[in-house]
Formats: sequence, C-alpha cells, structure tokens
Amino acid sequence: QVQLVESGGGLVQAGGSLRLSCATSGRTSVSYAMAWFRQAPGKEREFVAAITWSAGITHYVDSVKGRFTISRDNAKNTVYLQMNSLKPEDTAVYYCNARTGTYPWGQGTQVTVSS
Repeated sequence: QVQLVESGGGLVQAGGSLRLSCATSGRTSVSYAMAWFRQAPGKEREFVAAITWSAGITHYVDSVKGRFTISRDNAKNTVYLQMNSLKPEDTAVYYCNARTGTYPWGQGTQVTVSS
C-alpha cells in the first residue's frame, strides 16, 4: 500500500515563499510521474506540477510557471514543491500523488496566502 504524506504548508503573506514536501512509502512505481495538486474551497482539485522520477522532466500549469519549482530526491522517495512569489489565489490544500492520481490521497497540507 502506497502512503503519501504532505508537509510544509502554512500561512504566508503575498510575495512570500513556502517549500512543500511529499514523503512517499510503499510500492510506488517509477513509471508514474509524481505531481502536486491543489484544491481551493468550493473548487475542484486541480493539477499544479509534475515530474518524472527518472529523467526529472517537469510540467506546470500556466498559472504557476516561473513561480513554482517541482523537484524530487529519488534516494529519499520525496517530492518537493518550492513556491515563490505566492499570491492569495494560491491558497488551497496541496496534495501530491501520481500524475494519474493512482495512489490513495494523503491528508494534504494547507497553504494560506494573505494579501
């Protein structure tokens, strides 16, 4: 059973930065790219960024390009999301999962950006 544990969220002022971590355990597959998603109140969960385990190829939603950076540490089975120049519209619960959403969802980590 795969387990995903997100951490690193918090309250930050607009323009600030946060670094999220996603620790993975269990039988994860390197065939799946890992991704970050977010869900704002009253909205559906949306894709934010993805990275392949092997080549480290990345992909971002347009709204975070140039501000967020996804990375991974294969030895630690951990995926990160560095978020800079945060905006109030980035406020959401952030989750990690395979790009396909294959694994059981974790509890997420709350990111709140004040204006």
